[in-house]
Amino acid sequence: MAIADTAAETIPSHRYTSVAIALHWFIALAILSLIPGGWFMSDLPNESPLKEGLYQLHKSVGITILILTLARIAWRVMNPPPEDAAGMAGWEKTASHATHIAFYGLMILLPLTGWLYVSTAYEFDVPTVLYGIVSWPDLPFVGFLANESGHGAVEFVHSKLAWVALGLVALHVAGALKHEFGPEEGVLKRMIPGLFGKTTGPRAPSRGALAAFGGAFAVFAMVAGAPVLAQGGAVDLSNGSALEANWVVDETANPSITFSGMHDGSRYSGQFERWSANIAFDPDNLAASRVEVTVDLASAVANKKLYTDSLKAAEWLDVGGTPTATVVVDNFEGGEPNYSGNAALTLKGATIDAPLDFELHFDGDQAHLQGETYLSRTELDVGMVSDPGGDWVDDEILIEVSLRANRIGD
Repeated sequence: MAIADTAAETIPSHRYTSVAIALHWFIALAILSLIPGGWFMSDLPNESPLKEGLYQLHKSVGITILILTLARIAWRVMNPPPEDAAGMAGWEKTASHATHIAFYGLMILLPLTGWLYVSTAYEFDVPTVLYGIVSWPDLPFVGFLANESGHGAVEFVHSKLAWVALGLVALHVAGALKHEFGPEEGVLKRMIPGLFGKTTGPRAPSRGALAAFGGAFAVFAMVAGAPVLAQGGAVDLSNGSALEANWVVDETANPSITFSGMHDGSRYSGQFERWSANIAFDPDNLAASRVEVTVDLASAVANKKLYTDSLKAAEWLDVGGTPTATVVVDNFEGGEPNYSGNAALTLKGATIDAPLDFELHFDGDQAHLQGETYLSRTELDVGMVSDPGGDWVDDEILIEVSLRANRIGD
Protein backbone atom coordinates (compact mmCIF):
# COMPACT_ATOMS: atom_id res chain seq x y z
CA MET A 1 0.00 0.00 0.00
CA ALA A 2 2.82 2.39 0.90
CA ILE A 3 4.53 1.65 -2.40
CA ALA A 4 1.31 2.38 -4.30
CA ASP A 5 0.78 5.65 -2.42
CA THR A 6 4.34 6.74 -3.14
CA ALA A 7 3.91 5.95 -6.81
CA ALA A 8 0.66 7.93 -6.93
CA GLU A 9 2.39 10.91 -5.36
CA THR A 10 5.23 10.88 -7.87
CA ILE A 11 3.07 10.61 -11.01
CA PRO A 12 2.08 14.13 -12.11
CA SER A 13 -1.57 14.61 -13.05
CA HIS A 14 -2.67 15.18 -16.61
CA ARG A 15 -2.99 18.70 -17.96
CA TYR A 16 -5.50 20.19 -20.38
CA THR A 17 -4.73 20.19 -24.10
CA SER A 18 -2.93 23.19 -25.52
CA VAL A 19 -6.04 24.19 -27.48
CA ALA A 20 -8.21 24.03 -24.35
CA ILE A 21 -5.67 26.12 -22.43
CA ALA A 22 -5.49 28.75 -25.18
CA LEU A 23 -9.28 28.99 -25.48
CA HIS A 24 -9.69 29.15 -21.71
CA TRP A 25 -7.37 32.11 -21.24
CA PHE A 26 -8.41 34.00 -24.36
CA ILE A 27 -12.12 33.80 -23.54
CA ALA A 28 -11.51 34.54 -19.85
CA LEU A 29 -9.46 37.66 -20.61
CA ALA A 30 -11.96 38.77 -23.25
CA ILE A 31 -14.89 38.54 -20.83
CA LEU A 32 -12.99 40.26 -18.04
CA SER A 33 -12.03 43.10 -20.37
CA LEU A 34 -15.58 43.51 -21.75
CA ILE A 35 -17.20 44.03 -18.36
CA PRO A 36 -15.30 47.17 -17.24
CA GLY A 37 -15.15 48.29 -20.87
CA GLY A 38 -18.94 48.07 -21.07
CA TRP A 39 -19.37 50.15 -17.94
CA PHE A 40 -16.89 52.72 -19.21
CA MET A 41 -18.46 53.17 -22.64
CA SER A 42 -21.98 53.35 -21.17
CA ASP A 43 -20.94 56.29 -19.01
CA LEU A 44 -19.43 58.23 -21.90
CA PRO A 45 -21.48 61.17 -23.19
CA ASN A 46 -23.06 60.66 -26.59
CA GLU A 47 -20.85 63.32 -28.14
CA SER A 48 -17.65 61.50 -27.10
CA PRO A 49 -15.54 60.55 -30.15
CA LEU A 50 -14.63 57.28 -28.38
CA LYS A 51 -18.16 55.97 -27.91
CA GLU A 52 -18.91 54.68 -31.40
CA GLY A 53 -15.60 52.84 -31.72
CA LEU A 54 -15.84 51.31 -28.24
CA TYR A 55 -19.36 50.03 -28.88
CA GLN A 56 -18.28 48.40 -32.14
CA LEU A 57 -15.24 46.83 -30.43
CA HIS A 58 -17.43 45.61 -27.57
CA LYS A 59 -19.83 43.94 -30.01
CA SER A 60 -16.97 42.49 -32.05
CA VAL A 61 -15.30 40.87 -29.04
CA GLY A 62 -18.66 39.60 -27.77
CA ILE A 63 -19.43 37.79 -31.03
CA THR A 64 -15.87 36.43 -31.06
CA ILE A 65 -16.48 34.97 -27.58
CA LEU A 66 -19.71 33.37 -28.77
CA ILE A 67 -18.08 31.70 -31.79
CA LEU A 68 -15.02 30.54 -29.85
CA THR A 69 -17.26 29.15 -27.11
CA LEU A 70 -18.96 26.96 -29.71
CA ALA A 71 -15.51 25.72 -30.74
CA ARG A 72 -14.54 25.20 -27.10
CA ILE A 73 -17.63 23.12 -26.33
CA ALA A 74 -17.02 20.95 -29.40
CA TRP A 75 -13.36 20.58 -28.44
CA ARG A 76 -14.26 19.57 -24.87
CA VAL A 77 -16.68 16.89 -26.14
CA MET A 78 -13.99 15.38 -28.36
CA ASN A 79 -11.15 15.90 -25.85
CA PRO A 80 -12.40 15.21 -22.30
CA PRO A 81 -10.73 17.25 -19.55
CA PRO A 82 -8.31 15.72 -17.03
CA GLU A 83 -9.58 13.62 -14.15
CA ASP A 84 -10.62 15.37 -10.94
CA ALA A 85 -7.75 16.33 -8.69
CA ALA A 86 -6.79 13.74 -6.10
CA GLY A 87 -8.08 14.42 -2.63
CA MET A 88 -11.18 16.40 -3.60
CA ALA A 89 -14.29 15.70 -1.56
CA GLY A 90 -17.49 14.67 -3.32
CA TRP A 91 -19.20 18.03 -2.75
CA GLU A 92 -16.13 19.82 -4.11
CA LYS A 93 -16.28 17.79 -7.30
CA THR A 94 -19.99 18.58 -7.66
CA ALA A 95 -19.40 22.29 -7.05
CA SER A 96 -16.52 22.32 -9.53
CA HIS A 97 -18.57 20.66 -12.26
CA ALA A 98 -21.53 22.96 -11.60
CA THR A 99 -19.29 26.02 -11.84
CA HIS A 100 -17.91 24.84 -15.17
CA ILE A 101 -21.40 24.25 -16.54
CA ALA A 102 -22.45 27.71 -15.36
CA PHE A 103 -19.43 29.22 -17.07
CA TYR A 104 -20.29 27.58 -20.38
CA GLY A 105 -23.86 28.80 -20.09
CA LEU A 106 -22.63 32.29 -19.31
CA MET A 107 -20.24 32.30 -22.26
CA ILE A 108 -23.27 31.66 -24.46
CA LEU A 109 -25.80 33.88 -22.70
CA LEU A 110 -23.64 36.99 -22.29
CA PRO A 111 -22.92 37.50 -26.01
CA LEU A 112 -26.42 36.29 -26.99
CA THR A 113 -28.14 38.84 -24.75
CA GLY A 114 -25.76 41.50 -26.05
CA TRP A 115 -26.66 40.52 -29.60
CA LEU A 116 -30.33 40.62 -28.65
CA TYR A 117 -29.83 44.04 -27.07
CA VAL A 118 -28.50 45.63 -30.27
CA SER A 119 -31.12 43.76 -32.32
CA THR A 120 -33.97 45.37 -30.38
CA ALA A 121 -32.76 48.96 -30.58
CA TYR A 122 -35.76 51.08 -31.49
CA GLU A 123 -34.43 54.65 -31.53
CA PHE A 124 -30.73 54.77 -32.29
CA ASP A 125 -30.10 51.60 -34.32
CA VAL A 126 -26.42 51.30 -35.22
CA PRO A 127 -25.35 48.34 -37.38
CA THR A 128 -22.78 45.89 -36.08
CA VAL A 129 -19.58 45.64 -38.10
CA LEU A 130 -17.09 43.21 -36.60
CA TYR A 131 -13.67 44.83 -36.33
CA GLY A 132 -14.72 47.28 -39.05
CA ILE A 133 -14.69 44.50 -41.65
CA VAL A 134 -17.57 42.00 -41.41
CA SER A 135 -21.24 43.02 -41.32
CA TRP A 136 -23.14 41.18 -38.60
CA PRO A 137 -26.94 41.02 -38.84
CA ASP A 138 -29.48 41.55 -36.08
CA LEU A 139 -31.25 38.54 -34.64
CA PRO A 140 -34.41 37.72 -36.60
CA PHE A 141 -37.96 37.56 -35.19
CA VAL A 142 -37.28 39.83 -32.20
CA GLY A 143 -39.15 42.88 -33.43
CA PHE A 144 -41.71 42.49 -30.63
CA LEU A 145 -38.96 43.50 -28.19
CA ALA A 146 -37.96 46.61 -30.14
CA ASN A 147 -39.66 49.02 -27.74
CA GLU A 148 -38.82 50.75 -24.50
CA SER A 149 -39.95 47.95 -22.19
CA GLY A 150 -38.61 45.04 -24.25
CA HIS A 151 -35.28 46.69 -24.99
CA GLY A 152 -34.95 47.73 -21.35
CA ALA A 153 -35.60 44.20 -20.12
CA VAL A 154 -32.89 42.80 -22.41
CA GLU A 155 -30.45 45.47 -21.22
CA PHE A 156 -31.23 44.59 -17.59
CA VAL A 157 -30.55 40.87 -18.14
CA HIS A 158 -27.35 41.54 -20.09
CA SER A 159 -25.98 43.90 -17.45
CA LYS A 160 -26.83 41.56 -14.55
CA LEU A 161 -25.16 38.64 -16.30
CA ALA A 162 -21.94 40.64 -16.09
CA TRP A 163 -22.22 40.56 -12.30
CA VAL A 164 -22.96 36.83 -12.42
CA ALA A 165 -19.77 36.43 -14.45
CA LEU A 166 -17.74 38.28 -11.84
CA GLY A 167 -19.25 36.11 -9.10
CA LEU A 168 -18.41 32.92 -10.95
CA VAL A 169 -14.87 34.14 -11.57
CA ALA A 170 -14.48 34.79 -7.84
CA LEU A 171 -15.73 31.29 -7.01
CA HIS A 172 -13.51 29.73 -9.66
CA VAL A 173 -10.39 31.54 -8.46
CA ALA A 174 -11.18 30.78 -4.80
CA GLY A 175 -11.62 27.09 -5.60
CA ALA A 176 -8.38 26.94 -7.55
CA LEU A 177 -6.43 28.63 -4.75
CA LYS A 178 -8.02 26.35 -2.14
CA HIS A 179 -6.88 23.27 -4.03
CA GLU A 180 -3.45 24.79 -4.60
CA PHE A 181 -2.74 25.58 -0.95
CA GLY A 182 -4.92 22.91 0.69
CA PRO A 183 -4.03 19.29 1.40
CA GLU A 184 -5.39 18.00 -1.92
CA GLU A 185 -3.53 18.12 -5.22
CA GLY A 186 -3.21 21.56 -6.84
CA VAL A 187 -5.01 22.24 -10.10
CA LEU A 188 -3.43 25.44 -11.44
CA LYS A 189 -0.62 23.52 -13.11
CA ARG A 190 -3.18 21.88 -15.38
CA MET A 191 -4.14 25.22 -16.94
CA ILE A 192 -0.74 26.96 -16.47
CA PRO A 193 1.69 24.09 -17.02
CA GLY A 194 5.21 24.62 -15.72
CA LEU A 195 4.45 27.63 -13.53
CA PHE A 196 2.73 25.81 -10.67
CA GLY A 197 4.27 22.38 -11.01
CA LYS A 198 4.80 19.54 -13.44
CA THR A 199 2.12 17.57 -15.21
CA THR A 200 2.04 14.82 -17.74
CA GLY A 201 0.51 15.53 -21.14
CA PRO A 202 -3.21 15.27 -21.88
CA ARG A 203 -4.91 11.96 -21.15
CA ALA A 204 -5.18 11.22 -24.90
CA PRO A 205 -3.81 12.73 -28.11
CA SER A 206 -5.73 15.79 -29.26
CA ARG A 207 -8.27 15.29 -32.02
CA GLY A 208 -11.11 17.07 -33.76
CA ALA A 209 -9.55 20.47 -34.42
CA LEU A 210 -11.03 20.66 -37.91
CA ALA A 211 -14.49 19.67 -36.68
CA ALA A 212 -14.46 22.05 -33.70
CA PHE A 213 -13.07 25.15 -35.40
CA GLY A 214 -14.46 24.36 -38.82
CA GLY A 215 -17.93 23.95 -37.35
CA ALA A 216 -17.66 27.21 -35.40
CA PHE A 217 -16.45 29.04 -38.49
CA ALA A 218 -19.29 27.53 -40.51
CA VAL A 219 -21.80 28.97 -38.02
CA PHE A 220 -20.07 32.34 -38.25
CA ALA A 221 -20.09 32.26 -42.05
CA MET A 222 -23.76 31.27 -42.23
CA VAL A 223 -24.86 34.08 -39.93
CA ALA A 224 -22.66 36.73 -41.55
CA GLY A 225 -23.64 35.58 -45.03
CA ALA A 226 -27.38 35.27 -44.39
CA PRO A 227 -28.22 38.90 -45.31
CA VAL A 228 -26.23 38.62 -48.54
CA LEU A 229 -28.04 35.41 -49.51
CA ALA A 230 -31.40 36.98 -48.64
CA GLN A 231 -30.84 39.92 -50.96
CA GLY A 232 -32.51 39.77 -54.33
CA GLY A 233 -30.72 40.43 -57.58
CA ALA A 234 -29.72 43.84 -58.81
CA VAL A 235 -32.64 46.23 -59.17
CA ASP A 236 -33.89 47.19 -62.61
CA LEU A 237 -32.60 50.67 -63.44
CA SER A 238 -34.66 51.09 -66.59
CA ASN A 239 -37.45 53.48 -65.68
CA GLY A 240 -39.56 53.02 -68.79
CA SER A 241 -38.87 56.60 -69.83
CA ALA A 242 -40.08 57.82 -73.21
CA LEU A 243 -37.23 60.35 -73.28
CA GLU A 244 -35.43 60.33 -76.60
CA ALA A 245 -31.80 60.35 -75.48
CA ASN A 246 -29.10 61.82 -77.69
CA TRP A 247 -26.15 61.09 -75.37
CA VAL A 248 -25.00 57.87 -73.69
CA VAL A 249 -22.74 57.68 -70.64
CA ASP A 250 -19.27 56.31 -71.41
CA GLU A 251 -18.90 53.53 -68.82
CA THR A 252 -15.22 53.09 -69.65
CA ALA A 253 -14.45 56.59 -68.34
CA ASN A 254 -15.38 55.74 -64.72
CA PRO A 255 -18.51 57.89 -64.32
CA SER A 256 -19.38 58.63 -60.70
CA ILE A 257 -22.01 60.03 -58.39
CA THR A 258 -20.37 60.66 -55.04
CA PHE A 259 -21.54 62.00 -51.67
CA SER A 260 -19.64 63.48 -48.74
CA GLY A 261 -20.14 65.42 -45.54
CA MET A 262 -19.06 65.59 -41.92
CA HIS A 263 -19.62 62.96 -39.24
CA ASP A 264 -18.48 63.62 -35.68
CA GLY A 265 -15.85 66.10 -36.87
CA SER A 266 -14.46 63.83 -39.59
CA ARG A 267 -15.25 63.79 -43.29
CA TYR A 268 -17.17 60.83 -44.66
CA SER A 269 -17.43 60.05 -48.35
CA GLY A 270 -18.81 57.44 -50.70
CA GLN A 271 -20.39 56.78 -54.04
CA PHE A 272 -23.25 54.99 -55.74
CA GLU A 273 -21.83 52.16 -57.80
CA ARG A 274 -24.93 51.43 -59.91
CA TRP A 275 -26.99 54.05 -61.69
CA SER A 276 -28.26 54.81 -65.16
CA ALA A 277 -28.92 58.05 -67.02
CA ASN A 278 -31.08 59.02 -70.00
CA ILE A 279 -29.64 62.22 -71.42
CA ALA A 280 -31.42 64.48 -73.89
CA PHE A 281 -29.31 67.62 -73.96
CA ASP A 282 -28.97 70.22 -76.69
CA PRO A 283 -26.90 73.32 -75.87
CA ASP A 284 -28.84 75.16 -78.58
CA ASN A 285 -32.21 74.19 -77.13
CA LEU A 286 -31.89 74.17 -73.34
CA ALA A 287 -35.64 74.52 -72.82
CA ALA A 288 -36.23 71.11 -74.39
CA SER A 289 -33.27 69.44 -72.65
CA ARG A 290 -33.83 66.92 -69.88
CA VAL A 291 -31.82 64.31 -67.96
CA GLU A 292 -33.33 61.39 -66.05
CA VAL A 293 -31.20 59.39 -63.59
CA THR A 294 -32.13 56.22 -61.66
CA VAL A 295 -29.89 55.22 -58.73
CA ASP A 296 -29.66 51.81 -57.04
CA LEU A 297 -29.61 52.85 -53.37
CA ALA A 298 -28.20 49.51 -52.22
CA SER A 299 -25.07 50.25 -54.26
CA ALA A 300 -24.04 53.08 -51.91
CA VAL A 301 -20.53 52.39 -50.61
CA ALA A 302 -18.94 54.68 -48.02
CA ASN A 303 -15.37 55.02 -46.81
CA LYS A 304 -16.22 53.00 -43.68
CA LYS A 305 -18.10 49.71 -43.59
CA LEU A 306 -20.17 50.98 -40.68
CA TYR A 307 -21.37 53.93 -42.75
CA THR A 308 -22.18 51.67 -45.71
CA ASP A 309 -24.32 49.42 -43.53
CA SER A 310 -25.99 52.37 -41.78
CA LEU A 311 -27.10 53.85 -45.08
CA LYS A 312 -29.27 50.81 -45.80
CA ALA A 313 -31.47 51.41 -42.74
CA ALA A 314 -35.05 52.62 -43.07
CA GLU A 315 -34.32 56.01 -41.55
CA TRP A 316 -31.50 56.63 -44.02
CA LEU A 317 -31.89 55.35 -47.59
CA ASP A 318 -34.51 52.69 -46.77
CA VAL A 319 -33.05 50.20 -49.23
CA GLY A 320 -35.62 47.57 -48.30
CA GLY A 321 -38.59 49.87 -48.79
CA THR A 322 -37.54 52.01 -51.75
CA PRO A 323 -34.64 50.40 -53.60
CA THR A 324 -34.14 53.25 -56.09
CA ALA A 325 -34.04 57.03 -56.17
CA THR A 326 -34.69 59.15 -59.26
CA VAL A 327 -33.36 62.52 -60.33
CA VAL A 328 -34.82 64.67 -63.08
CA VAL A 329 -32.70 67.61 -64.22
CA ASP A 330 -34.28 70.33 -66.39
CA ASN A 331 -34.75 74.12 -66.59
CA PHE A 332 -31.20 74.48 -67.85
CA GLU A 333 -29.49 77.84 -68.15
CA GLY A 334 -26.05 79.10 -69.20
CA GLY A 335 -23.60 78.32 -71.96
CA GLU A 336 -20.42 76.37 -72.46
CA PRO A 337 -18.77 75.58 -70.15
CA ASN A 338 -20.90 76.85 -67.23
CA TYR A 339 -24.44 75.58 -66.91
CA SER A 340 -27.02 75.19 -64.18
CA GLY A 341 -30.26 73.28 -63.87
CA ASN A 342 -32.87 72.20 -61.38
CA ALA A 343 -32.44 68.69 -59.96
CA ALA A 344 -35.66 67.15 -58.65
CA LEU A 345 -34.65 64.26 -56.39
CA THR A 346 -37.25 61.68 -55.41
CA LEU A 347 -36.19 59.60 -52.42
CA LYS A 348 -38.42 57.46 -50.20
CA GLY A 349 -41.51 58.78 -51.99
CA ALA A 350 -40.77 62.48 -51.42
CA THR A 351 -39.33 64.96 -53.93
CA ILE A 352 -37.10 67.94 -53.23
CA ASP A 353 -35.55 70.45 -55.65
CA ALA A 354 -31.92 71.53 -55.59
CA PRO A 355 -29.84 73.68 -57.95
CA LEU A 356 -27.23 71.73 -59.92
CA ASP A 357 -24.23 73.72 -61.16
CA PHE A 358 -21.93 72.03 -63.63
CA GLU A 359 -19.21 72.52 -66.19
CA LEU A 360 -19.83 70.90 -69.55
CA HIS A 361 -17.10 70.74 -72.18
CA PHE A 362 -17.77 69.51 -75.71
CA ASP A 363 -15.14 67.86 -77.88
CA GLY A 364 -16.80 66.80 -81.09
CA ASP A 365 -19.13 63.92 -80.30
CA GLN A 366 -17.90 63.64 -76.72
CA ALA A 367 -18.87 65.71 -73.67
CA HIS A 368 -17.31 65.90 -70.23
CA LEU A 369 -19.42 66.97 -67.23
CA GLN A 370 -18.39 67.94 -63.70
CA GLY A 371 -21.17 69.11 -61.41
CA GLU A 372 -22.19 69.47 -57.81
CA THR A 373 -25.10 70.30 -55.56
CA TYR A 374 -25.80 70.42 -51.85
CA LEU A 375 -28.67 68.55 -50.24
CA SER A 376 -30.20 68.85 -46.77
CA ARG A 377 -30.71 65.78 -44.58
CA THR A 378 -33.67 67.55 -42.99
CA GLU A 379 -35.38 68.10 -46.32
CA LEU A 380 -34.60 64.55 -47.42
CA ASP A 381 -35.79 63.09 -44.10
CA VAL A 382 -32.57 61.08 -43.89
CA GLY A 383 -31.24 60.03 -40.48
CA MET A 384 -33.83 62.15 -38.68
CA VAL A 385 -34.77 59.46 -36.15
CA SER A 386 -31.38 58.96 -34.52
CA ASP A 387 -29.82 62.34 -35.28
CA PRO A 388 -32.50 64.99 -35.90
CA GLY A 389 -30.36 67.83 -34.59
CA GLY A 390 -27.22 67.04 -36.56
CA ASP A 391 -25.25 66.25 -33.41
CA TRP A 392 -23.19 63.62 -35.23
CA VAL A 393 -23.90 63.98 -38.94
CA ASP A 394 -24.03 67.49 -40.43
CA ASP A 395 -27.20 68.48 -42.25
CA GLU A 396 -25.40 69.40 -45.47
CA ILE A 397 -24.51 66.69 -47.99
CA LEU A 398 -22.34 67.41 -51.01
CA ILE A 399 -23.25 65.49 -54.17
CA GLU A 400 -20.73 65.49 -57.02
CA VAL A 401 -21.22 64.11 -60.51
CA SER A 402 -18.52 63.31 -63.04
CA LEU A 403 -19.03 61.64 -66.40
CA ARG A 404 -18.14 61.49 -70.04
CA ALA A 405 -20.86 60.96 -72.61
CA ASN A 406 -20.83 60.08 -76.27
CA ARG A 407 -23.27 61.53 -78.75
CA ILE A 408 -25.72 59.01 -80.14
CA GLY A 409 -25.51 58.95 -83.93
CA ASP A 410 -28.52 59.74 -86.07
